[in-house]
Amino acid sequence: MTEPSASTTIRLGELAVTRSGDKGNHVNLGVIARRPESYAFLVRELTADRILAHFASSGTDRVERFELPNVQALNFMLYNALDGGAGRSLRSDTQGKLFGTAAQELRLPRGTDPPGAASG
Repeated sequence: MTEPSASTTIRLGELAVTRSGDKGNHVNLGVIARRPESYAFLVRELTADRILAHFASSGTDRVERFELPNVQALNFMLYNALDGGAGRSLRSDTQGKLFGTAAQELRLPRGTDPPGAASG
């Protein structure tokens, strides 16, 4: 299967900023729209299934999404993503700090140009 092309997709990092951290063996990932008009696009396209697929190699077995419309943000819980968590894992990122950085590279279908994309 081929990777989606840049002309048909847009990087999450162009539409949002991200923060992440650990909650035991789980990762908490916050996604905040850069512009108000980007939030509706993110609600539609940034699904729990897309996050799960993007982080499949981490061992994440379930993702739950929470919408925070008053702050134009989405919050995701990635369950069992840290191989036991900070006290048990031998991974280099035992606290989930890099998941936010990795999420910036997630590609979303462009369709028509999403409103509020950061200019490059």
